[in-house]
Amino acid sequence: MSDDGLPDPKVIEELLLGGELKYTRVDAVRLSGIATEFARRLWRAFGYPSMPEDAVAYTEGDVAALCRIRRLMDDGVLDENGVIRLVRAFGQTMTRLAEWQVNLLSAMLVSDPREQPSAEAVSSIVDIAEKHIDEFEPLVVHAWRRQLAAAGNRAMAAAASREDEGRGGPHLPGRLVTTVGFADMVSFTQMSRELDEIELARVVEWFEETAADIIATCGGRLVKTLGDEVLFCGDTPETVAEIALSVAAAIQDETEIPDVRVGVAHGPVLPLMGDVFGTTVNLAARLTALARPGTVVIDESLAEALTGNDAYTITSMVRRPVQGLGIVQPYVLRRTRL
Repeated sequence: MSDDGLPDPKVIEELLLGGELKYTRVDAVRLSGIATEFARRLWRAFGYPSMPEDAVAYTEGDVAALCRIRRLMDDGVLDENGVIRLVRAFGQTMTRLAEWQVNLLSAMLVSDPREQPSAEAVSSIVDIAEKHIDEFEPLVVHAWRRQLAAAGNRAMAAAASREDEGRGGPHLPGRLVTTVGFADMVSFTQMSRELDEIELARVVEWFEETAADIIATCGGRLVKTLGDEVLFCGDTPETVAEIALSVAAAIQDETEIPDVRVGVAHGPVLPLMGDVFGTTVNLAARLTALARPGTVVIDESLAEALTGNDAYTITSMVRRPVQGLGIVQPYVLRRTRL
């Protein structure tokens, strides 16, 4: 314990890292066989802070990670650029996950999140970590394997789709035809002026959780969250139509939360690093601006794909220009009333 009653920072760091800080960067590079400059690139890609060459800041786990990376390269699984992209994705994802976990534990022990945790609260968090960190780690791996399996299935389905397209005609290299949607909270800027930071954070968290639950339940994928927006996609037009209508209805039913506008488009996208890019994504984003609060607006391609499905009613809107995409024909999507 330090003089202020807080646990020794080095003890906490070694506890969370799972091993003793015993190596300098020179030691880690030598033991792993990774080139010095490449090791620096790896460390930056992981998002780790730079350390002086003589700082004892590395564990057996760090050396083991470098050795695994070296083996992947030696076996020809990944080249240097592939490794950098991989570890950057890991680093960015785990940064957010780690911050969320620490904030969650802090919120459980601090009555007012605007106050700094007391020494007693910090000690409690450390105690929880010491006793249960071995239970948390397998959950991370389990979630990763589940998502990896789902992503693998999507990739195989996309490959099969491209094979079919190849037999019938040309297709866009690297593009995947899919349906994407944006859900955008109405009047978020005004709300951010009226609420304090804690209340605003709770609204955003509720919005993200609600949207994420609906997307998962319907079998879609949450691509990313942008505070007052979520971007999602799905394997079929019907999947994303259900997500869009369900999100709009769920938010509309919550009186203390602003309504959302949802824009959805169907067409080719470029999947890259877990995100999706392209004109179809841009069109979905632009369509949100055409939607009234609590409604879903779709593009012409999705309207055609859903034609004949009695579960939906599709109503054309006036053709209009959208920024960067020219004149488009939007449609309002609703559930058919029985």
